[in-house]
Amino acid sequence: MKSSAHHKLYLLATFWTLGLLFLGSIVHATGSSLACPDWPTCYGTMFPKMTGGIFWEHLHRLVAGALVILFAVATWIGWKAEEKRPGIRIWSCVGILLLLVQSVFGGLTVILKLPDAISTTHLALAFLFLTLVTVLTAVTSPQSTTVEKQNLKKLSDVEKIGVLSAVLIFGQSVLGGVVRHTGAGLVCPDVPLCFGEWIPPLEAVSVITHFTHRLLGIIVLISLIVLAYKSFDLQRGSQIRTFAMTAAVLGVFQVILGFLSVYSLLAIIPVSLHTLIAATLLSCTTYLVSLSWRERLILEN
Repeated sequence: MKSSAHHKLYLLATFWTLGLLFLGSIVHATGSSLACPDWPTCYGTMFPKMTGGIFWEHLHRLVAGALVILFAVATWIGWKAEEKRPGIRIWSCVGILLLLVQSVFGGLTVILKLPDAISTTHLALAFLFLTLVTVLTAVTSPQSTTVEKQNLKKLSDVEKIGVLSAVLIFGQSVLGGVVRHTGAGLVCPDVPLCFGEWIPPLEAVSVITHFTHRLLGIIVLISLIVLAYKSFDLQRGSQIRTFAMTAAVLGVFQVILGFLSVYSLLAIIPVSLHTLIAATLLSCTTYLVSLSWRERLILEN
């Protein structure tokens, strides 16, 4: 079945969101978050001189604005096509609202000079929108069943583990935002140990936050490995199996990037890639869950 126009636009919006999250991480890693002291303009203009930190910060704003337009166009094009599926219309409208709220929080981070709670909420909303647009991409994709009916029970198990993995990844990503915005990224200067111990003295809030982030990262990796193991029994060529295997490989890479972020003293490249892979993992597991849910409904009916 041929892909619809709005599916292609939702897919583009998904990749655009991943790029925006990566760019946002670069903005923070380069210390460019307040390079433009005003909002929505930058030094009173929409066309500032794109140099230094202004380049990264204003580029981030422009890419974010383009995402709002892109998603609105996808919603508009898909409105008539999805008249028999009002849920897609509703969630598309929710997505637009979420983007607008996200933009306001982006402005507040600048106006209020990067308060930890606002900055973390800004990141959390970005991951929430990524989840929503990924679901819309999956459910509007051409329908096809790549899982045999005798594997229905296995598919259900994969779906449940996928949901758990996606929830854990979302929580881990938000916690990572807390670590980043509270300056706790290097509170444990060694890795994989923390102050030379497997379990450091959990007295300071920053140490608790950082150590919990590391611990949850291992739990996420275990869930992704279990997800890949469970999906391995599905037949070759299954998209669900492919996404599960991909997520497991990315999970290993993500842990390595976490180590490199500490070793490199939060260098721009590993830290920014760490955010990108986290977002990719969330999108990958969300897409897997959405596909397995849809295929399970097809097989059951």
